[in-house]
Order: sequence, then C-alpha cells, then structure tokens
Amino acid sequence: MASAFPPLTPGKIRVCSMRSCPYAERTRLVLHHKNIEHEVVNIDLLQKPSWFWDRNPKGAVPIFELDDKVIYESLICSDYVDEAYPNNKLTPSDPYRRAQDRIIVELFSKGIGDLMKSPN
Repeated sequence: MASAFPPLTPGKIRVCSMRSCPYAERTRLVLHHKNIEHEVVNIDLLQKPSWFWDRNPKGAVPIFELDDKVIYESLICSDYVDEAYPNNKLTPSDPYRRAQDRIIVELFSKGIGDLMKSPN
C-alpha cells in the first residue's frame, strides 16, 4: 500500500505497533514502565504501507526507531530499551536469575504464538 512515511522527530522514539498485537504491546509496556516518552504509529497489518517493509523486511511489529536506529523483534526491542535506558531496570544483574527469567519469557512467548495461530 502506498503511503507517505511519517517524518521522525529527532531524538524521539517511535514504535510501529498494532493495537491488538501482544508482541508490540511488550515493547510499549517496557517504555511505559521506564517512563520513556515515545510515539506510537499503529500499522494495519493487512494493508502495510510500503515504507514499513524498509523498516522490517519480515513485515511484523513492533519496530523501534530512534533517529537512524531501527530495531525489530519484540524481545530484542525490549532488551535494547532496558539496556539503553537503565532507570527502572527490568532484568536482574545476576546472570543465573536473568537466565531463569528468560526461560519464563520464552515459555510465555511460545504460548502466545500458539494462541495467535489458533483459528478461533
């Protein structure tokens, strides 16, 4: 779908999202938890704008943008935000505890994926 790329505001984070996507919600929740100002551009995933594919060749949300930085995949976006903005840290400093937390996140991620594929 042809549409104009909405101009980025220098220094402001943009998240390309979809209102009902739990993966995009993950990144938005991290930004809200850390009280980081950002803007959200909701994408119609059935009619993706042409510029969207330049940001993520997989055609999925979320996409995190800040100036010339573009990151996609929800866990990667969330990890980046947690590391780049250390206030209200989400991940523990202990490597073992962090690994245990990642196991739980992976288990829930697989469950969400299964629900998203469900025909009902």
